[in-house]
Amino acid sequence: MTKSHDNQESTADESADSGADSSPAGEQAEYTADESDYAASSGSGNPSVGEMQLSERGALRRVAGLSTELEDVTEVEYRQLRLERVVLVGVWTQGTAEQAESSMAELAALADTAGSEVLDSLVQRRDKPDTATYIGSGKAQELREIVLSTGADTVVCDGELTPAQLTALEKIVKVKVIDRTALILDIFAQHATSREGKAQVAFAQMEYMLPRLRGWGESMSRQAGGRAGSNGGVGLRGPGETKIETDRRRIRERMAKLRREIKAMKAARDTKRTRRLRSDIPAVAIVGYTNAGKSSLLNSLTGAGVLVENALFATLDPTTRRASLEDGREYVLTDTVGFVRHLPTQLIEAFRSTLEEVADANLLMHVVDGSDALPTEQIKAVREVITDVLRETNSPAPPELIVVNKIDAADPVTLTQLRALLPGAVFVSAKTGEGIAELRAHLAEVLVRPDVEVDVLVPYHRGDLMAKIHSDGTILESAHEESGTRVHARVPQMLASALVEYAPSA
Repeated sequence: MTKSHDNQESTADESADSGADSSPAGEQAEYTADESDYAASSGSGNPSVGEMQLSERGALRRVAGLSTELEDVTEVEYRQLRLERVVLVGVWTQGTAEQAESSMAELAALADTAGSEVLDSLVQRRDKPDTATYIGSGKAQELREIVLSTGADTVVCDGELTPAQLTALEKIVKVKVIDRTALILDIFAQHATSREGKAQVAFAQMEYMLPRLRGWGESMSRQAGGRAGSNGGVGLRGPGETKIETDRRRIRERMAKLRREIKAMKAARDTKRTRRLRSDIPAVAIVGYTNAGKSSLLNSLTGAGVLVENALFATLDPTTRRASLEDGREYVLTDTVGFVRHLPTQLIEAFRSTLEEVADANLLMHVVDGSDALPTEQIKAVREVITDVLRETNSPAPPELIVVNKIDAADPVTLTQLRALLPGAVFVSAKTGEGIAELRAHLAEVLVRPDVEVDVLVPYHRGDLMAKIHSDGTILESAHEESGTRVHARVPQMLASALVEYAPSA
């Protein structure tokens, strides 16, 4: 991974192009695109879009042991953020020991997705994080010894650190220190592929970096104001603009440009969304925790062939595909970005235009990882983000259908507990296909049926209307007559208005 920590001119495009593979070298992912239960192109030998993206990601694996770091850790502005050999640090402030272990395991998975090698971890029990060094001076010295013994070059903290905490802890451990937010932003920079996604990630990174700019030595030296030298004259001598002030100004200018670009792209997305809403086709938004199997489920229901990988935040760009219910009615499925506990606020703001797909959906398909140690914590984290998005848009909450995925890898005891806690949930395995038929049948029941019943005689030259009846309505009875097709069906109100002239009474 070769993304610069404080190089303000870097963009998400450069980060994505230089990103490392999000799974360790030689390790076979449990849920990969090759094992996708719905690969429409596998029979013909033509790879799907997701398989090609996964192959491209695999070609950019991190080279173990290769580093271009400067020896002086204080030269932050000129070094690169290269996660290679890391030590994890967490502060356990509340909850059970199982929750604390789960949080550290998730941090290890995030570090692994970013392309690093986790060597050790350290957890401290405190009422609240230390305001100076996050873990306290004593634990910081202990962390320094662990770094020396393991040969680590990076410390990753399970929380968002203030600029002062980052600086103080880095001075003690003498290696790079990054927090959970920087780690997630880096993963997003690697995995963003679309123009909108790259712009959103770049904006979030700059918003995070702006208050954390640092400099030492010559990088903080002041320039002469007015005419250089001591002979500038009265009113022309002074410090001028410092290097760090120049950097902040350039970042603000870049953020303003990105904000305008994202706003323009949001308008295009809103136009597409309005067109879908006007068609009266039900919209289903797939939401859920990262790596819960949302993309796998989308492939199973629609054969989309999107990228599937056993890694956190493997797919970021939303994908919309059309699918058919058991009775022939059509609906659209939109796969949204995955959520995680303590999702950085910068990402929520940057991806707000993408998350607004949730507000306009007729149904939320909430995918839960049944094999996770704490699936109820996943549900809680996802609902918190959805509540924030709906509160911002002043939209009512759409109906929610919980789908527990990965039942083939889940503990039977955990599944029994989830069946009791979630009586209306559907249990499936996108990998094996178990429960997919039941999910399709459940969707046909949950999605609102057309509420206008019509009995019309459609002329044969109006094949367009017959196609709309088939796609948007439910045909109860049909027969071919001399002058046209006699149809008894339930259709949307807008389509019923277009069919009024073909009613027998008319």
